[in-house]
Amino acid sequence: MKQLSENAAELHYIKMTETPVARLVISLGIPTTISMLITNLYNMADTYFVGTLGETPQGAIGVLFTLQSIIQAFAFMLGHGSGTFVAKKLADKDADKASEYVSSAFFVGGAFGLVFTAIGLAVLAPFMRFLGSTETILPYAKQYGMWVLISCPFLICSLILNNCLRYEGKAFFAMIGLVSGALLNILGDYVFISVCGMGVFGAGMSTAISQIVSFVILIIFYITKAQSKISFKKISKNARLYLSVCKVGLPSLIRQGLNSVSSGLLNNLSKFYGGQISPETADATIAAMSVVHRCSSFITCVGMGIGQGLQPVASFNYEAKKYNRVKKALLVTTGIGFAVVFALCVPVYIWAEDVIRIFQKADAVIEFGTPALRYAVVGVLLLPIFTPINMVYQSIQKAWIASFLSLLRSGLIFIPVLLLTTSIWKLTGIQISQPIADLITGLVSIPFIIWFIKKTPNDKPPLTKKDGAATAELNGE
Repeated sequence: MKQLSENAAELHYIKMTETPVARLVISLGIPTTISMLITNLYNMADTYFVGTLGETPQGAIGVLFTLQSIIQAFAFMLGHGSGTFVAKKLADKDADKASEYVSSAFFVGGAFGLVFTAIGLAVLAPFMRFLGSTETILPYAKQYGMWVLISCPFLICSLILNNCLRYEGKAFFAMIGLVSGALLNILGDYVFISVCGMGVFGAGMSTAISQIVSFVILIIFYITKAQSKISFKKISKNARLYLSVCKVGLPSLIRQGLNSVSSGLLNNLSKFYGGQISPETADATIAAMSVVHRCSSFITCVGMGIGQGLQPVASFNYEAKKYNRVKKALLVTTGIGFAVVFALCVPVYIWAEDVIRIFQKADAVIEFGTPALRYAVVGVLLLPIFTPINMVYQSIQKAWIASFLSLLRSGLIFIPVLLLTTSIWKLTGIQISQPIADLITGLVSIPFIIWFIKKTPNDKPPLTKKDGAATAELNGE
C-alpha cells in the first residue's frame, strides 16, 4: 500500500512539473471552467424561472446573491488556503500532512456553516433588509433566504472539497461534483416553479437540494480519488496551521467578501435612488442589476475558471523551484483568458437587449438593464489582466500582495467609484460604476505582472558532467 502511494505521488510530481505548461493549465482549467459555467447557468436558471413570476420576486434573487457571496467568501478562504498547502505538501510527497490541512479546513468550515445557519434564520427579516431588500421584495427574499441558510454548511464543505481536489490535480472530479448539483437545480427549478407552482419557495428548495447532492458526490470522490484523506483524527490542534490557511486564503475572502459588500451596497443605492422615483422603479432597478450581474458573471467565470486552472500549476511548480514554468503559466493563462472572454463579450454587447429580455419582459427592467449590461461586458474584458496575477501571488503564498490586489476590484476602487458616480449621475452611476472600477483595477495590476516576471528567478540549469566533476573536486572527493 505504501509503495502504491509513493508511486502515485511520483506520477503526480512528474505530471505537474513536466507536462507542457499550456496543456497543463488548459487541462486543469477546462473542468473548472465548465463547472463554473454550469454553476452560473443554474444561477441564471433561478433568475429566469423566478423572472417568470415578475420583477419583484426576481429582485429577491439579486438580494440573495449577496448572502451567497458571504457564504462563499468564507468557503473560498478555507478552500484556497488549505488547497495551496495540499499542493505544497504533495510536491514534498507528504500526503499525511496534506490530509491534516484538508481535514482541519473541512470540519471547521462545516462548524462555521452550522453557526451561520442558526444565526441567519434567527434574524432572517432584518438580515434581508440589511442586504438591500425593499418591503415588497422582503417576503420573497425570506422564502429563498431560508433555504440558502439551511444549505449553508453543505455549500461551504462542498467548495472546500472542490478546491482541494483541484489543487491535487483532480479537476475533473471536482467538476463532476459541482456540475451534477447544478443540473439538478435547473431541473428542480422547472419542476417546483413551472410544474408545481411553488414560486420563490420552490426555487430556494431546489437550490438547497442540489447543494446537498453536490456535497455527497464530492465527499465520495474525495474519499476514493484524492491522495490526501479526510478524518477526525487529522484535525490539527496547532493554531499556526489555521492561521497559515487563513493568511493564504485571505485574498479569496477579500475578493468574494467584497463582492457581497459591494452587491449589498449596490442594492441599497438602487433602492434609494430608484425609490426617489417610485417603489416600482426601485424593484425594477434591483431586478435589472440582478440580471446584469448574473449575465456578466457567466462570462467572468470563464476567466476565473482558467485562472483557477493556473493555481495548482503555480503552487506546485513554485514549491518545486520550477520558476520558469510559473511565469509561462501566468502569461499563457492571461492570453487564453482574454481570447475567450473577448469572444463571449462581443455577442452579449451586440444583443444586450435580447439577453435582458430572456430573463425579464418588464419594460422598466429592459430599459435600465440593457445599457448596464453593455457597460458591464466592456469592463469584463479587463478580467484576464488582473485575475491571473492575483491568483499566482496567492498560490505562491505571497498573501499580502494577493490580498491588496483582491481589495481593488470590489473594494478600494469600486466602492469609492460607486459612491462618486451615484452622487453625480444617480441611477446612471449604478450602471457605469463596475466597468470603471474594472478599468482602473486592470491598469493598477499591470505593474505587478511586470514585477513578477522580472523579479522571479529563472530555473537553475541542470549540472553537466563537467560541473559535477568540478563540484566533486571542490569537496575533496
